[in-house]
Amino acid sequence: MIDVLVVDDDFRVAEINAKYVGKVPGFRVAARAHSAAQALAAVQRGPIDLVLLDHYLPDETGLELVHRMREQGHGADVIMITAAGDVTTVQAAMRLGALHYLVKPFTFAALRTRLDSYAALRRTVDRVGGRGIAGQEQVDRIFGALRTTPVPASPGLPSGHSEPTTDLICDVLHHADHPLSAHEVAAETGLSRSTAQRYLRHLEQAGRLRLSLRYGDTGRPEHRYAWVAP
Repeated sequence: MIDVLVVDDDFRVAEINAKYVGKVPGFRVAARAHSAAQALAAVQRGPIDLVLLDHYLPDETGLELVHRMREQGHGADVIMITAAGDVTTVQAAMRLGALHYLVKPFTFAALRTRLDSYAALRRTVDRVGGRGIAGQEQVDRIFGALRTTPVPASPGLPSGHSEPTTDLICDVLHHADHPLSAHEVAAETGLSRSTAQRYLRHLEQAGRLRLSLRYGDTGRPEHRYAWVAP
């Protein structure tokens, strides 16, 4: 599970954001904070993986808080969620390492897309990190995991399918040296088996995967999927 700290000076907004986070599989709200001081204390208590951070806080700005976190050695990732839409603040957030910047007001779908891409980033880093040294292809995959494409704007994807999750499953199949079952894809990606099966079925129907059957001694044959080179 990815532990999230929700930071917003408005108690109602913080509660709404926390409920949004709770609806995304793989994420849980570890703490809420309504000031920079509360947020820093929560990070110090830990463990916090991700901070959803408002910029306008009563004691200091969100970016000032990020700067203090980094000075104290706290490496929690940050997604800015704020009404601050000026270019100066956006640039400052980028320089401090914010992974995404979501301008209020926003929809649940917009937040989920960012959270999905963040989860894909962590999985990609975990896989690449096991190899010790990352070449350019692996580095490109790490940076590419942060791409966000809202679901309605993704051509060819059925309702309820996201581009980051599709890319994650394609990446696993592309680099597999043998066909994989839905259970194996779920284990590799951290998705549920039913979710993996749903995406695999769509990708197979779209011609991006090849389906084969493996028969055992008893029961129904196991569906296995292999990457189809374009």
